[in-house]
Amino acid sequence: MRDMTRVPRGPLPSTLGGTVDLSALPGRSVLFVYPRTSPPDGPPAGWEMIPGARGCTAETCSFRDLAAEFAALDTAVLGLSTQAPDYQAEAAERLHLPYPLLSDEALSLASPLGLDTFTFQDAPLYRRATLVLEAGTVVHRFDEIADPGGHPAEVLAWLTRADS
Repeated sequence: MRDMTRVPRGPLPSTLGGTVDLSALPGRSVLFVYPRTSPPDGPPAGWEMIPGARGCTAETCSFRDLAAEFAALDTAVLGLSTQAPDYQAEAAERLHLPYPLLSDEALSLASPLGLDTFTFQDAPLYRRATLVLEAGTVVHRFDEIADPGGHPAEVLAWLTRADS
């Protein structure tokens, strides 16, 4: 779906250290928004029963596995969830991610970017979505993501078509 929403200014903690202001990113970026990565011992009880929640780690790893292909299209990859920076740092290290995970614990992007949320175990979480950004503007978004593990290849195919 075509979009032209400007990303609001504001720093988000990054697993690569420091902060990232999505509105100031140059060029093209893919921001995949996900509820949460599971801890090393697996998802919490009840997680698999939530429609659309399953598959965050698979999606994260698929973006990792296609990182060279995204780079070849001059496209940065970033992940976003409401999980705390220290939790994300553990996941980024454990999963050997070459791109940053950003933390939006305050849900500061929910309203301005129209990101849906839900609550699990008293924690607010984002529903899955992927935004293609061009110099701080959303130019395309994916909201219906049926196969999180296969979704990164879908994004890559869309980018390839958009470049031709």
